[in-house]
Amino acid sequence: MGCGTVRYRGAVFDLDGVLVDTSKFHYLAWKELAEKLGFEFTPGQNERLKGVSRMESLDLLLRAGGLQGRFSQREKERLAAWKNRRYVERVRRMDASDLLDGAEDLLRTLRGAGVKTALGSASKNAPLVLRVTGILPLFDAVVDGNRITRAKPDPQVFLLGAAALGLAPEDCVVFEDSRAGLQAAKSAGMGAVGIGSPRTLGGADAVYPRLPEIELDRFFGIEPRKHR
Repeated sequence: MGCGTVRYRGAVFDLDGVLVDTSKFHYLAWKELAEKLGFEFTPGQNERLKGVSRMESLDLLLRAGGLQGRFSQREKERLAAWKNRRYVERVRRMDASDLLDGAEDLLRTLRGAGVKTALGSASKNAPLVLRVTGILPLFDAVVDGNRITRAKPDPQVFLLGAAALGLAPEDCVVFEDSRAGLQAAKSAGMGAVGIGSPRTLGGADAVYPRLPEIELDRFFGIEPRKHR
């Protein structure tokens, strides 16, 4: 199913950068770990970690610090666990005010129109984020890092999301803020909508700067709503 004027029956959302912005918490935790290991980790280097699993992110961070091959698997697991504790400490202080503009409104509008909703995120902390921000009940299915074995751009997370909704991939559209995530959506045979800048989200069927700008009539046949 292409992205002209279509009616998708399911919507699969990435988490970070689409519904909430916990990327700042991830970055601060990775930055603290880098400092603990004796090097600086920059925001630019952190961009490569978007949509990537925790252990793969650690490998990228160690490579950035010239420390690849220095740690055993058990030591790396301890480092990743240390980073995750620092991240979770910040996430637990989140609430509904941390949702990105239009996130809850969009989810409620879709569900009210009978569109099934799923989360497709590499984060193992996704259920916690959904709970503390109050939007967990707005999802029919949640596929997170605890259920996947392959990171984006592999389409596994989105294919599992479609299956959890009981829908064929071509009946679903993915909302993503990363190039790897959009590649995963296209590989899965789904619609791919980018949230962010067209300059960095090439390959998407459409790109919108913010959730309230999404043309719901174009993708779901839902009457246009007033933008917030």
